[in-house]
Amino acid sequence: MSDVVAQAVTALNEKLGGTGIDGTAQFNIEGEGSMVVDSDGAREGTADADVTFNADADTYREIFDGSLNPTSAFMSGRLTIDGDMGMAMKLAATLA
Repeated sequence: MSDVVAQAVTALNEKLGGTGIDGTAQFNIEGEGSMVVDSDGAREGTADADVTFNADADTYREIFDGSLNPTSAFMSGRLTIDGDMGMAMKLAATLA
């Protein structure tokens, strides 16, 4: 696992407060790898996901540290989303 993915998994689990989500989301970090979030929390890997987020490592870092709003990242094109937009909005609220 790349250090970037490992840091993202840790940051996302902290944001989730030790809980998972209803459904499955995948976060693809360009050039680094992927992580999955489901009812068990975040971990490295890929899965059939209800929603998939795609961005570079800097964008995810800024989202997870709170300096970039996920909705702003999406609206500016820094974050792309494929799949269930309702689930994407729920996760955005958790990450903000």
